Amino acid sequence: MSDPGFGDDIPVYVISVAAELSGLHPQTLRQYDRLGLVSPGRASGRGRRYSMRDIQMLREVQRLSQEEGINLAGIKRILELQNEVEKLRAQMFHLANELQAARSAVARRSSAQAQPRGGELIPVRRTRLTIFNTAPPPDDDR
Repeated sequence: MSDPGFGDDIPVYVISVAAELSGLHPQTLRQYDRLGLVSPGRASGRGRRYSMRDIQMLREVQRLSQEEGINLAGIKRILELQNEVEKLRAQMFHLANELQAARSAVARRSSAQAQPRGGELIPVRRTRLTIFNTAPPPDDDR
């Protein structure tokens, strides 16, 4: 059982530990931070603190660089696009849930209206009615 206060996003690892866990040199971690590839948290003394998610990201950056031959600018763009895709997926998930809830509400309302219960008040909009006199004008010569 894991401690709920110690998740993948909690920045707890100092740079030397993060470097060891990721298999990278501390100077490489500093460079990735300057480039915005990985953004670790900061301790009160401004020292970097890496989370487990940061370390996984460092490993992915290294893999893309070494195995795929992608330069750091390309990796940064890939990571930005992956983040955007994740945000859009989350937004789509929420919108799909809202749409399903709206469809369910319409279905419930439709089935309730299909079965009149009697004695029910029906809302009516007020309208103004203008009547034009269409009769011919009276003839004064008669």
